[in-house]
Amino acid sequence: MAANRWLKPEVYPLFASVGVAVGICAMQLVRNITTNPEVRVLKEKRSAGILENFEEGEKYSQHTVRKFVRNKTPQIMPSINKFFSDPN
Repeated sequence: MAANRWLKPEVYPLFASVGVAVGICAMQLVRNITTNPEVRVLKEKRSAGILENFEEGEKYSQHTVRKFVRNKTPQIMPSINKFFSDPN
């Protein structure tokens, strides 16, 4: 009875958006645990203390997505913005 209350076609977009949000959070969690130089899961690495490893930190902070959007204009839809703002 309770399952029929939530499994309506009107609720599918809500499930999809919550699923995408949970996926993004899981991806960021895995990325931080696996590649962040400040996170140390193993006991041997935790005993090292603070590391002065600037190359690894630079590699983590300047990831592929950031490098891709670095020289892009900060517009979501530039063609539509140009269409409506260009008088010609």
